[in-house]
Amino acid sequence: MESAQEDASSTDVFLVTANVGSLFEDPERLLQLWLSEFLAKIAVAQPRFLALHLQEVGGKTYEKSMEYVQEFIRCLCDAPEMGDFTCVHIFMDEDFKSAEHFTALGSLYFVHKDVASLKIWNFLTHSWEESLQDVKDKHIYSGNIETIATKEKSKFPQHFFPECKWSRKGFMRTRWEINGTVIDLVNIHLFHDASNLAACENFPSVYCKTRRRALVHTIERFHLDEQNGTVPFFLFGDFNFRCDTEGVVKELTENLTPHRVQNVKNENDKIHYRNSTGNNVLTVGKKEFSHADHQLKFKEDWLKKFDRELEPLKDVLVEYPIKFVPSYPFEEDPEMPTDYMSTRCPAWCDRILMSPQVNEIIQSDDWTYGMIGEAVCMGDHKVLRIPQLYRSYRRAWRTW
Repeated sequence: MESAQEDASSTDVFLVTANVGSLFEDPERLLQLWLSEFLAKIAVAQPRFLALHLQEVGGKTYEKSMEYVQEFIRCLCDAPEMGDFTCVHIFMDEDFKSAEHFTALGSLYFVHKDVASLKIWNFLTHSWEESLQDVKDKHIYSGNIETIATKEKSKFPQHFFPECKWSRKGFMRTRWEINGTVIDLVNIHLFHDASNLAACENFPSVYCKTRRRALVHTIERFHLDEQNGTVPFFLFGDFNFRCDTEGVVKELTENLTPHRVQNVKNENDKIHYRNSTGNNVLTVGKKEFSHADHQLKFKEDWLKKFDRELEPLKDVLVEYPIKFVPSYPFEEDPEMPTDYMSTRCPAWCDRILMSPQVNEIIQSDDWTYGMIGEAVCMGDHKVLRIPQLYRSYRRAWRTW
């Protein structure tokens, strides 16, 4: 991917989202692989502004894995490929002891030395920080970042997830003026599917409804924010969007016969869908979704028509056409970088969305919406990125 040529009134921006939870579960094998692949892509793209949104920072066992997070940041910042990014702002929500605030989100922003004008918004004073174009410094906020005013962070209300003791899901927002263009960059992590069996009962599933509720809650919060105003925004992270599982199962099991296997404790219920010769073609359990042709079947074009979670929000969130295979759940084994796990129906969980008003600042149609690390193990989620060129857009305030 060739980087677009920058001129006096435009900026080459690179947006990246990655769920890195599994990296910190197996840092010895996966962290350096991930960093090498990511840095290689940055070396080719050579953006002027890089936004990297991470979810599940520290992994599921964050109490044990958080020690690797600082090493990850150090390796990233000190890499030769990042040498021309002289202004850095990093927000790492790591205070896992604060259940009421902890989101495990990390938002990292790297600004190239050639950027002429840069400002970051203060959500406490509702004004711009001083011009940063002459500031060659690293601002790394980690641990408890509740008082850092240049970001807005919020967990979703607990009643959104009544089946959970507590949830880390939420969002983090920053606002930037880059060479005169004002944009919000929002890191988000939505709730997952807890059971395949429940997910395939109907569409929208109970999990889909919960995700939609949290997403609408977030967009409405921005729209009603009179103190900070409303500007074009990019919303990118792990949305945990799943395919219409009910529709997928119907598509896969036409002419097959279901056979339910029930555990005595009702904990390991499964449904085997068998063909006329008695062979299992599809097995669906709480945490199992396995097809006889699992590694090829879900990389075919037919699956895309079941990616439907965004349909009700198509007027308020837009997305470039998806021309890549589902980003989740990949095997976490470096020897199997292109294989899917048989735990969930593969889906496009990781997305880069935007408000319709972003069209006003797009300079070029030469975009690439796709993966980083197609042939390398990047954890259970593949990394998504969009490089884009944006024209100068100096109207900082506007009600959309």
